[in-house]
Amino acid sequence: MELEFLYLDDDLVVINKPSGLLVHRSEIDRHETRFALQLVRNQLGRRVYPVHRLDKPTSGVLAFARSPEIASLVADQWRERDVEKHYLAITRGYMPEFIHLDYAMAPPVDKYAKHERVRPEQEAITDFSCLATVEIPVEIDKYPQSRYSLVDCRPHTGRKHQLRRHLKHLAHPIIGDARYGKGRHSRYFRDQLNAPRLLLHAWQLNMVHPTSGEELVFTAPLDGIWRQLCERFNWLDALPGSLQSTLDIPPHPSLDQFLLHSEEDENS
Repeated sequence: MELEFLYLDDDLVVINKPSGLLVHRSEIDRHETRFALQLVRNQLGRRVYPVHRLDKPTSGVLAFARSPEIASLVADQWRERDVEKHYLAITRGYMPEFIHLDYAMAPPVDKYAKHERVRPEQEAITDFSCLATVEIPVEIDKYPQSRYSLVDCRPHTGRKHQLRRHLKHLAHPIIGDARYGKGRHSRYFRDQLNAPRLLLHAWQLNMVHPTSGEELVFTAPLDGIWRQLCERFNWLDALPGSLQSTLDIPPHPSLDQFLLHSEEDENS
């Protein structure tokens, strides 16, 4: 499995994580043998260190540090909320144009923990912007038509399953969400629209380079499932501009391409 690299230098590695890939070994799936951490390490030939997480079914921008020291510096940015993250989601129903949601949540119960206890609620804040909507003439639940929204989600905090739980709270669950979503709608997308995945994509990450101080913006192109849905629903023009600019880029730039560009930069 060859990962799509978005950025590579002496300090950072950024990939476009595909849906269905764990970041690292976890009790979530004891039988899984592929992990983003291991695949990046194998492709680079050296260890890397995760600085944040994405759920297994979520795709998009995932960053690693190339040393423990850099990992600590980047983690400080996350703790201080100095990074800006944007996710794209397809949700059930028509979302309002904008929602600022400040809704605290207790961490989800970890069924794999030996002595799990209910923990107190934590602050959780997200901004949601509806980019486009669609109505299809199909009765899936209790109405003769079914409505969906394309939503840009900007979390200001980093709670586990924050976006998925916030959208469930708003009664606009994400399509393909087996835990918090609506099964009938998810099955329709899986069986009729060739979309058998959680429709949540971490499309952009803004951060400061830990050593140079440069402002960095990483954009993760959409996979084939996302692209065909946006085409079907006439949503391509509603995508954020930086995402639209990636639609004509061939997918999966290889590590060799990055190394070649790095050598050219050094020799120039």
